[in-house]
Amino acid sequence: MRVVSGIQPTGNLHLGNYLGAIRNWVQMQDDLDEGSECLFFLADMHAISMPHDPAELHKGTLEMAAALIACGIDPDRSVLFNQAQVPQHAELQWLLTGTARMGWLNRMTQWKDKAGKNREGASVALFAYPVLQAADVLLYQATHVPVGEDQKQHLELARDIAQKFNNDFCAEDAPLFTLPEPFIPPAAARIMSLRDGTKKMSKSDPSEMSRIALVDDADTIMKKVKKAKTDPDPLPDNLAALEARPEALNLVTIYCALADREPDAVLAEHAGQGFGAFKPVLGELLVETLSPISARLRQLLEDREAIEAALARGAAKARERAGPTLADTYRALGLLRG
Repeated sequence: MRVVSGIQPTGNLHLGNYLGAIRNWVQMQDDLDEGSECLFFLADMHAISMPHDPAELHKGTLEMAAALIACGIDPDRSVLFNQAQVPQHAELQWLLTGTARMGWLNRMTQWKDKAGKNREGASVALFAYPVLQAADVLLYQATHVPVGEDQKQHLELARDIAQKFNNDFCAEDAPLFTLPEPFIPPAAARIMSLRDGTKKMSKSDPSEMSRIALVDDADTIMKKVKKAKTDPDPLPDNLAALEARPEALNLVTIYCALADREPDAVLAEHAGQGFGAFKPVLGELLVETLSPISARLRQLLEDREAIEAALARGAAKARERAGPTLADTYRALGLLRG
């Protein structure tokens, strides 16, 4: 197996990022058999598809790398790097734009959502974003790509591009690109805002009280949990009874994800309790889980040169792995002598 996945370097990681993706990355890294490999990258080239502050992008890239390491990604066991240091990503994207079709990209849901009504004013990079995503995984002959519900469509596009390229430019018995399979982690928790249980926990929410940041100390975590929006009803003894109570469901979901327990078992234990009793228990579990991560993260951020060095080492490994596929792509297109 070769697992490839990326994350945008927004900085200020929160509980939703950790439980929704990063914890599963660490698990994949730890569970891989000998001879298999994980490549994790900071998608800084994707970030320029939208308006951005260059200084904040660089700062966010280093902070995200530090957070991944603090959460358990080991640069000696996985290949950790940022896209910008591996120019083969951009090269392969351009080579694949000859295979990708406008109609395919026009159907991308995220393009429609992010461009909104002002499609004429959106960047070409935003429109071609999925082709770069395809290059990100095809470049390394990825066998598996961890995806959430919002990224399934982009992985299907990567497979379509790979299949069409193989059909158009390769012998039937010698395809160039591996068609990556989706890997949907069984424990990918969908964590919602502490202020609105119908919206995902997000860095962009103007309220700091809506999210638990990985750098929050114990007092801040307890304060945010105690002030989290809930309802006056006690906890039921089954999950179905929480369907119409999004804030209550969110807090139970967080507890279950942290404790690695099934919701019905947790509810059976706490049934009949109000949130005045449940919130302190949840807060203590959060502090116990996140305190070692936040301490490690703060330590790492004090030595940014070390983070840059770790990314440079990872990028060197990534460039080495990317070279053969890129050269084969040039040859298949007739751009290099075969």
